[in-house]
Amino acid sequence: MSSDAPDSAADEAEEVAAAESTDEATAVEPTDGVAAAEAAAGDDADSHAARATAAAAEGDHLLSVEDVDAYYGQSHILRDLSMHVEEGEVCTLLGRNGAGKTTTLRSIAGARPPEVREGTIRFKGSDITDYSTEDISSLGISLVPEERRVFPNLSVEENLHLSDVARNWSNTFGRDVSMEHPGMSDDEVYEVFPRLEERRSQKAGTLSGGEQQMLAIARALKQDTDLLMLDEPYEGLAPQIIDTVEEAIEQIADAGTTILLVEQNAVAAMNIADRAYVIDQGEVVFAGGSEELRADEKTREQYLGV
Repeated sequence: MSSDAPDSAADEAEEVAAAESTDEATAVEPTDGVAAAEAAAGDDADSHAARATAAAAEGDHLLSVEDVDAYYGQSHILRDLSMHVEEGEVCTLLGRNGAGKTTTLRSIAGARPPEVREGTIRFKGSDITDYSTEDISSLGISLVPEERRVFPNLSVEENLHLSDVARNWSNTFGRDVSMEHPGMSDDEVYEVFPRLEERRSQKAGTLSGGEQQMLAIARALKQDTDLLMLDEPYEGLAPQIIDTVEEAIEQIADAGTTILLVEQNAVAAMNIADRAYVIDQGEVVFAGGSEELRADEKTREQYLGV
């Protein structure tokens, strides 16, 4: 997760607009793929869906985004956006390029830019709107960015151990945060991603795109992660590799980690998500269960193109 910004807010706004307005071939799936996804959804998500239902009954959301307005310089990206994520669920955030999906994740993670000028973001009931990226990460929120950002000259094993360096005792000195709860062990990570164990001594820069995505997710899980936010994890991956990453995400969710998934491949996202939000021009235009969205042909065609 990075909070590096361009030299000016105007440059950043142009960069974001360009990045989020580029059409991707993977963004549009055939309508019959929706029917196939609906048939495949089945019982795969039952366990984490049940945990999410139980958490919702308690009345407290794991994450709440309340009436948030976020800006890149003078560009108003998120407009009175509200959403929540329940503990134990897989929640997906969908929308066309430029809708504000990545901006939402960056706002939650405390990355700057964007600048949150109005509204409140709460995690486990605490207001984290003005927290730094480092403090938010230490609370248990991990963001795997779209670009993956593995260290190409380090081995797989060395990339995984970066979390040990980032979370040693010195990082708690003078800060009102705790890092006493470890994330997954190496063995647990390799159980989820056995291919990484096979390549543990290999330089990350020589891995395939799918393997780099697995490594980026695995590195986040090495931290104490309660909410795992994934930004476009399927981007640029071959269909068979998407299936492998999808299975890993389901395994992570079944183990109890809450997931907020941003994805252009709406069909694949609905296949594993319990609930979905659709945003357009920084505003929520749909909120409901994934099955409800699959059945809502008008919303899918208008805002997702599927």
